[in-house]
Amino acid sequence: MAIKEDVESDLNEGITDPLMRVEKNLADGGSSRGGNQWMVYLSTFVAVCGSYEFGCCIGYSSPTQSAIREDLSLTLAEYSVFGSIVTFGAMIGAITIGPITDFLGRKGALRVSCAFCVAGWLAIYFSKGALSLDIGRLATGYGMGAFSYVVPVFIAEIAPKNLRGRLTAINQLMIISGVSISFIIGVLVSWRALALIGLVPCAVTIFGLFFIPESPRWLAKTGRQREFEMALQKLRGKDADISHEAAEIQDYILTLDRLPKAKLLDLFQRRYLRSVMIAVGLMVFQQLGGINGVCFYVSNIFEQAGFSSSVGTITYAILQVVVTAVAASVMDKAGRKPLILVSASGLVLGSLLTAISFFLKVHELALTATPILAVTGILIYIGSFSIGMGAVPWIVMSEIFPINIKGQAGSFSTLVNWLGAWLCSYTFNFLMSWSSYGTFILYAAINALAILFVILMVPETKGKTLEQIQGDINK
Repeated sequence: MAIKEDVESDLNEGITDPLMRVEKNLADGGSSRGGNQWMVYLSTFVAVCGSYEFGCCIGYSSPTQSAIREDLSLTLAEYSVFGSIVTFGAMIGAITIGPITDFLGRKGALRVSCAFCVAGWLAIYFSKGALSLDIGRLATGYGMGAFSYVVPVFIAEIAPKNLRGRLTAINQLMIISGVSISFIIGVLVSWRALALIGLVPCAVTIFGLFFIPESPRWLAKTGRQREFEMALQKLRGKDADISHEAAEIQDYILTLDRLPKAKLLDLFQRRYLRSVMIAVGLMVFQQLGGINGVCFYVSNIFEQAGFSSSVGTITYAILQVVVTAVAASVMDKAGRKPLILVSASGLVLGSLLTAISFFLKVHELALTATPILAVTGILIYIGSFSIGMGAVPWIVMSEIFPINIKGQAGSFSTLVNWLGAWLCSYTFNFLMSWSSYGTFILYAAINALAILFVILMVPETKGKTLEQIQGDINK
């Protein structure tokens, strides 16, 4: 069903063409005199503090390993449980946060996510043994998994379509920044102090939520008409004409209200099947292409290839932040599909160069070229991932699901992502023991399949409203 066409047809009665052209321009991202989008930027900043918290949770275990093991007398196995249990917490968060987001709203879900992270950091800070440490890590993992869903959804629902891709991509940039900065700070402060520092992004988010509006689309869905109009007006500027955008959103909500309340099995109905396949496919390829294996063990990869692990890791971290920032700035100009195709192609190239490096080393050929090939391959790999495959799947996931199934679908997609993350990180060392170059050939093959999948299945969503995107996909 072409939602926009139906809405425009209804509005045409009694409205002149010039007025319709004005309203259309406003819906496309313009604003009337005096209108501005500062509230959109403020709301995005508050939300992506949750993404930064996500990065803090991921980055915490790496610089603190030696100190925690020494202070609490943990075995390597006990610390490995502490490091990995965060992914299980994230899976639980992914399963449950969708319904919570639908019930409490996007701001309510952000508060829940913060509450779990605060409880987790405090448990870690006061830990005297492995049990409390693991409970704290599990709680921060829950918050991390919850943030991974609710932040891109909230941003996608408040942003005008001309800014949506760019603002949603900041989510990935802040995650990367959180990881890198936690690693640097963790070298300078104690592990307990680093846990307290992890509370700062949560405090900013909780405080900031008092000053930003709820998602207008969620308010419309829950029947809060006056609050819906106030929130949309606040986001678009006090003098902006929101009539066309408000009518389009409400028409779409009314259409969805005629449908029964969504359950998990409803995701596999024919009308939603393409959306589910796109989201799940992107999440699977994002993780099984090898990113968590490379990310978690990059120092070891450089060491095995005969390159300085410290120099390689620092270069890796800087490149990741810079390229992610560039990708965020061009997201709404280049489009989602071109970026992810370029990204996947670079992942294939990076994987193949790394595979060649290990092949030469195993067979003792051109040993002087091995380290250079390895670092080049890994840097191309992470640069390519950061420019598209890191952020775009989350952006597309936040755009393609109708609001009546967004909670269930988002939770399911995020769960698939975390299962893939666990599978990749768990199998990496086993694969490297089997064949170092074979591991990266496998990753190259998976990323080649991702290119084919994107060409055949993934639509371009740049410059379209959420209602247009969902109407085109779920016909």
